[in-house]
Amino acid sequence: MNVILFGPPGAGKGTQAAILAETYGLRKISTGDLLREAVRQGTPLGEQARRYMDAGELVPDDVILGLVREVVAGDTSSRGFILDGFPRTIRQAEALDRMLEEIGRPLDAVVVLDVDDETLVRRLSGRRTCASCGAVYNVNTGDAPVGGKCRRCGGELVQRSDDEPATIRRRLQVYREQTAPLLEYYGRSSVPVHTLDGDRSIAEVQADLKRVLSL
Repeated sequence: MNVILFGPPGAGKGTQAAILAETYGLRKISTGDLLREAVRQGTPLGEQARRYMDAGELVPDDVILGLVREVVAGDTSSRGFILDGFPRTIRQAEALDRMLEEIGRPLDAVVVLDVDDETLVRRLSGRRTCASCGAVYNVNTGDAPVGGKCRRCGGELVQRSDDEPATIRRRLQVYREQTAPLLEYYGRSSVPVHTLDGDRSIAEVQADLKRVLSL
């Protein structure tokens, strides 16, 4: 089972992908994680990526796709993979399709977790992060400590700049602009595209994912 999982920031795609991966023996692939790990290990692709990152430039598609290829082609232990939020452009999608065809690991499905923007702004703007240890709480779910101090280390809880409502709305706008063409692209392909309501409990969304993926 080879799947792409799309969803706007705050939709819970990372959580859902992690549960699917652990439950069904799938490999969860996040390009951000791949880049950080390759840089940390100093692999040839990691060194290429580091040069761009150190210069404040975007890592080219061929480097990112090379990292994905290494993981997918070299993975013989899992039952498939879940790409978390990648590709992000039509060019990346086309290159990904060619690469997966070359190594004989074509896509089985594309799944989109859909949540309206106002719900996402409320979710994300409620996050508070410990300035000392990085622990994350949310004032909307009632788990934020009274007094604004971290339960783990006693550090000050702050709202990160990317969790401010104006920034969140911009991130969501960018996501919608990027994803709409991709869904049209996959809609014209033979790969099934499933859109699920992401504004539900983790268990309800997970059950729906299992249903559409026939797991």
